Amino acid sequence: MRGRRVTAADPGVSEPEPTVERSGLPHRFEAVGEALTSGSDVLGVCAVAGQELARDGASMEETLAGLRDTWRFLTGADPSYDVVTALLTAWSETTLGYLNQLSCEDPLTGLSSQAHLRSRLSELYRLGGAGTDNGIGGFALVVFEMPSGDDPSDEPGDHFTRAMRLARAGELARTAFARDETVARLGLHRVGILTRRDGHLGRRVRVLRTLLDRAEPDSPVRVWIEGLPSTDAIAGMLLDELARG
Repeated sequence: MRGRRVTAADPGVSEPEPTVERSGLPHRFEAVGEALTSGSDVLGVCAVAGQELARDGASMEETLAGLRDTWRFLTGADPSYDVVTALLTAWSETTLGYLNQLSCEDPLTGLSSQAHLRSRLSELYRLGGAGTDNGIGGFALVVFEMPSGDDPSDEPGDHFTRAMRLARAGELARTAFARDETVARLGLHRVGILTRRDGHLGRRVRVLRTLLDRAEPDSPVRVWIEGLPSTDAIAGMLLDELARG
């Protein structure tokens, strides 16, 4: 195994193979080898390896090849179904999460994604400083939070109902902010609207609050204007904090 290329079934064609380390194990599989030889929780270590390989940009074929080579090197046999499942589940979930971060649209609600809102904010910070009209100083972040605790959508597993409720509220937000504003999902219960800070902002916020209160007559919706910080880095921290709320 040390430094050896795995030969494919078809003569003259070789499979992609992860880099082989000095330990004789493929890259990211050193801890898997340690767990396998010591009798530790190999499934948990395989899950970590799957996450790390996905972050490295390794393909599924490369990930499986590394697992197979590790098992054959140490045991002379192929890995079990449970081991393969643990590795590929972690790899696929991490890869999907990365792709969702790149998307401009939240797939459940149709609203802009938090990553897209983050990108829009970064563009504004690059345009100018906090005191300029064309930069971040000429914009504000309007946030509203749907009431929680009294709706079927608050059941832990009811992601679809919760998303549909937020999508309806997002459409109302687009009614009040009907220009080129970015209306994005923030976490489970919040929506953020990146809009210009002008003389019409207060009136638009009042219209939004009225529309949301009509849609949720039994539970008032909290609406507020969030001040944007002076730096892009702190703006990212702000969005993360709002999404966790």
